[in-house]
Amino acid sequence: MLAEKAEPIIQAVLSRDGTPIACEHRGHGHPLILVDGALCSRGMGPSGPLAKALESSFTVFRYDRRGRGGSGDTLPYAVEREIDDIEAVLQAAGGEAYVWGMSSGAMLALMAATRLPGIKKLALYEAPLIVDDSRATTQGDWTSIRAAIAEGRCGDAVAAFLRSVGMPGLLIFVMKLTPIWRKLKAVARTLPYDGAIVAGDQLGKPLDPARWASLGVPTLVTDGGKSPMWMQHGNKALAEALPNAHYQTLAGQNHMLKPAAHAPVLTAFFNKQD
Repeated sequence: MLAEKAEPIIQAVLSRDGTPIACEHRGHGHPLILVDGALCSRGMGPSGPLAKALESSFTVFRYDRRGRGGSGDTLPYAVEREIDDIEAVLQAAGGEAYVWGMSSGAMLALMAATRLPGIKKLALYEAPLIVDDSRATTQGDWTSIRAAIAEGRCGDAVAAFLRSVGMPGLLIFVMKLTPIWRKLKAVARTLPYDGAIVAGDQLGKPLDPARWASLGVPTLVTDGGKSPMWMQHGNKALAEALPNAHYQTLAGQNHMLKPAAHAPVLTAFFNKQD
């Protein structure tokens, strides 16, 4: 008979500016921190199922990015403060950890790895980079999202974001009729935070390798074989721009993360002896 897996241990850590960051950890092994993308939290998104898929190999830390779930949100917002949040979780993990990030969370994790020496390995999934003309830039999208949030139109902000990432209008309409829409609206005000992280890398311009020249940690950059070409172009370019990165496309995958397809890849990468 298989032993039941233990429930996660929940705690709050304080970021550098005093903001409480809600986090939890589960499993056994080397610490691994998961960084969510836009609109996701411990209560909503792919990191929960992924943590369960990885807990037999790692002590997996998840946290609510500021402004979401159980975490606070000290204003004014700054990307540097989100890096401080990761540092606080890193200290809770013992000062050293591997880090995985998805979408805008991938770029946030990458920014953190350039500043925090306790990050020893880095895995990134589908950083939303637009590095050529394979799709339009998102400048107008982020302007619309920021305006909607400023005017209190959270539902419009969510819809604008979902259109920007390529979700069909019919599916957005259907989502508005489901309970998930209320949850998305509740965290919509954090969308400009993700815009601050990624908007500058969605202008259709090549990446500058000098930006990450000091990053020495082994890095795995992955994308999905069913994702749009602009996403694949961006992630391949990112892997080429990083000093110590390997690029891998996961066959049959897209931006809707499936833990069963990712867990073996991440386990092999993080456990590899360099």
